[in-house]
Amino acid sequence: MVKTNAMRILEKQGADYSVHSYDGGALSGTEVARVLGEREDRVFKTLVTTAAPGRYYVFVIPAAAELDLKKAAAAAGEKSLDMLPQKQLLPVTGYVHGGCSPVGMKKLFPTFFDSSALDKTIFVSGGKVGLQVELKTADLLRITCGRIAELTRRVL
Repeated sequence: MVKTNAMRILEKQGADYSVHSYDGGALSGTEVARVLGEREDRVFKTLVTTAAPGRYYVFVIPAAAELDLKKAAAAAGEKSLDMLPQKQLLPVTGYVHGGCSPVGMKKLFPTFFDSSALDKTIFVSGGKVGLQVELKTADLLRITCGRIAELTRRVL
């Protein structure tokens, strides 16, 4: 298997991780969980927001959850945030939709993990559509200089 930039960074930083692959293109986070046979609360999606041109924030939340933009803005110390338009994802992060990892973006943006990720291993994109990496949240926090926050709203 060809290693992605995200995997090379994980290795360089001494993170223990395992790779899981799937077919089917850019699936939703809940579809990825189903295909991998994992619980939705262990598979996380990476979302990128903007407060103003040039100010970007990364949020990592459970696959089935919705990002609460008010909570996210509060965590980032901003008045408000908007989702980054999909067409800007590649130029800003270096990743395409469905393959956006919190590890290895073009720049190290302020990164926040939902509090539900604390004290367990989670799955995040491995930096390419069809690849997920499973590792300890503590390693992700260390490598991304990430912080924990309440980021989601309850979805019925």
